[in-house]
Amino acid sequence: MIEIDTMERRKGLTKLKDNIIEVGNQQLKEQIEAEINSMTFTKNFRSPSAEEWYIFLPNYKDPLTGGAAGKTIIHYNLLGTKEMFINTTIIFDDPLLYNSEHHQLVYAIADEIVNRLVGYADTLLAVHCGENSYNAEYKQ
Repeated sequence: MIEIDTMERRKGLTKLKDNIIEVGNQQLKEQIEAEINSMTFTKNFRSPSAEEWYIFLPNYKDPLTGGAAGKTIIHYNLLGTKEMFINTTIIFDDPLLYNSEHHQLVYAIADEIVNRLVGYADTLLAVHCGENSYNAEYKQ
């Protein structure tokens, strides 16, 4: 059993000990699972120091083309130091994802993108998604 440190009932979230956030809405959990399980990628560009991937989601699309919901750009720092970070930028193009009520969905999708495309490397993440934009740091 997880010990609850503080309770925050904003936007259906329960904040738990160790900064773990549990989504309290079953419908939102199912929506997140559906998007993540159906998410696909296509590599658009590769160079010695960068990759660009298109992100396809079943319920979100680029409003102009009807194509990918967003893109991920992964830039590898090739300095060869132990203090190396991979810089990852995720840009979502579907304005439906910009609404603040989709924050947990955007966060979950971005986290899964990092897990699948970058893995366990130290990563500086920038997510561009309207009101749901944020920066994060992943460390081993």
